[in-house]
Amino acid sequence: MKLLIHQYCIYLAILVSFTACKKDFLDAKPSSDILAPATLEELNTLLENVNVTNKTGALAQVSCDDYRIVSDQNFLSLPTATERNAYLWQKEIYEGESSNDWNIPFSQIFYANSVLQVIQEKNLGKLTESNITKGWAYFVRAYALFDLARNFAPSYRLETATTDLGIPLRQSAGVDQIIPRSSLQETFDQILSDLTLAGNLLQTNIPEENRNRPSKVAALAMKARVYLYMGNYTDAERYCDSTLLFHNKLIDYNAISRTSDTPFGYNSDEVIYQSTQIVAYGLSSGVGNPMLSIEVNPDLYRLYASGDLRRTIYFKTNSLGRINMKRGYIGAGIYNFTGLATDEIYLIKAECLARRGASEQSMEVLNGLLIRRFNNKDLYVSLKATSPSEALTLILQERRKELIWRALRWSDLKRLNKEGANITLTRTINNITYTLLPNDPRYVFPIPDQEINYSGIQQNIR
Repeated sequence: MKLLIHQYCIYLAILVSFTACKKDFLDAKPSSDILAPATLEELNTLLENVNVTNKTGALAQVSCDDYRIVSDQNFLSLPTATERNAYLWQKEIYEGESSNDWNIPFSQIFYANSVLQVIQEKNLGKLTESNITKGWAYFVRAYALFDLARNFAPSYRLETATTDLGIPLRQSAGVDQIIPRSSLQETFDQILSDLTLAGNLLQTNIPEENRNRPSKVAALAMKARVYLYMGNYTDAERYCDSTLLFHNKLIDYNAISRTSDTPFGYNSDEVIYQSTQIVAYGLSSGVGNPMLSIEVNPDLYRLYASGDLRRTIYFKTNSLGRINMKRGYIGAGIYNFTGLATDEIYLIKAECLARRGASEQSMEVLNGLLIRRFNNKDLYVSLKATSPSEALTLILQERRKELIWRALRWSDLKRLNKEGANITLTRTINNITYTLLPNDPRYVFPIPDQEINYSGIQQNIR
């Protein structure tokens, strides 16, 4: 991680020199307290680098049950040991390879800390416009830290959170200091604190043409996602309500092309905050190109009814007759959308309502989403539930169908199994069946070998 951050330091200096045309840049050197650019314009340029700041990890998508690799030969052709081992949930996955799932979020944290440090050191906080830059940095740090927590830390349990291991909490731009792992409670306290600060500083409205930039709405939506993962359904619902108060747009899929490989734009109406998966492990987790080596989980695909427009808007049949993903809310990008969108907020809201016994209200919220997903030539039949448990079952099924390929399934499996869902995953390669049991320690990815060797922090038990 340290080496990668040093490489980014050099990149930051080059980036600012070519884009901001200023005299004072980052002096990239392999030591601590590396200084960042000196003006708000330059700081915004750093945060605008979507190839770093608007990325999330790929291991969760590689490991989940959204898809399967179609043959043993295709599996053996995967380009990295990490990808092969993660697909089969092996205890050791890296075999000496580096991991951008760990490195990129920490680079995002480095960017955010550098921005906050410069604002303080250069006394830029007196400028009114600095609020947005500071809020942006706090959001980036929270977003990165949550990505790390859901991948490299155990499921959040209130009873054990103060003793469970979390993530090292870096709050300065220095890269030489070795930071131990915090507790899981401290990790989530930091995430929520940063989101609160971000929401207080950022502009309220979602930028129409730059949805890679966060807003107050994005901070509220992110809190809803975080609280859902934590199992705090009261606060998750509260932040859904706050989000929808400002932004409740849903796309009517009847107006979306069913034949285009890029049915949605980068700034689609439902997008609250734009991020995509890191450029890694593309053979098993990319979208858009003819992914001949994989196919969407056939059992999952069969859940889409004949009048469900998502069957043709989300999916395409490749040249071998297998079902692949089209591009989602990413325009013409080839890596899947992992950001925040209104449909996710509706589904969180519906789930929280069902969990507190309001089954009729939960169905109203769910049907408000689904009626925009079905062919208006057909008479949409609203879903009904006779009990909260039936409502929850329907909502979780629709959550899986709506949010496919957004790198949310893995964290959903963690939180649902924690609550007794008992979902077991299996894969078969070379006539060997691999099984991942509920609450297996392998739901927590190992920290990369290089980080353990450098910092000596405690490894996850697999």
